[in-house]
Amino acid sequence: MTLIAKVIALTTMLLTASLGQAAIISYAAPLTPEAAGATGSGFVTVDYDDVANTLLITANWSGLSGTTTVAHIHCCTAAPGTGTVGVAVTPGTLPGFPVGVSAGSYTSPLLSLDDPATFTDSFITNFAGGMLADADDALLAGFNAGRAYFNVHSTTFPGGEIRGFLQARLVPEPETLALLALGIAGLGFARRRR
Repeated sequence: MTLIAKVIALTTMLLTASLGQAAIISYAAPLTPEAAGATGSGFVTVDYDDVANTLLITANWSGLSGTTTVAHIHCCTAAPGTGTVGVAVTPGTLPGFPVGVSAGSYTSPLLSLDDPATFTDSFITNFAGGMLADADDALLAGFNAGRAYFNVHSTTFPGGEIRGFLQARLVPEPETLALLALGIAGLGFARRRR
């Protein structure tokens, strides 16, 4: 089998394998002090699975001036990257979020966006028109518009010590990678023929 035939076979296999699989859309943000006198920093990633309709949240932080009390996602501020707004996900705090620490890490269980317990009633009423079925769309629109933020609250700053506005991370899809591989192979084949 020639090199170009091998590349075409591999590209076809990659494209076939990727069809029908979930697309994971990642959102991320550095966590920075929210109020004057607040300390701490960290990073958060929120992965959305468009087939299972779930979120997976991973966060780490250190240097808080107080100890953690709660954490959640707020949405949707009036303007991108600024302002405050009520909690969207989850009422109270994220399940299993560590309390009483000034540094730590957290990975959520999968949060189903089809489960009413994932959202606050206020978010469903004010941003999803009172319809749970529209809450996931409203949340994702907030993510995509830069109007949603992850917030860690502490004993020193009960209103929130560090936060980060979520932004989509550019992660190439398998199809894009397969086309890139095909293009590189084509260039190599053309060069080899010279």
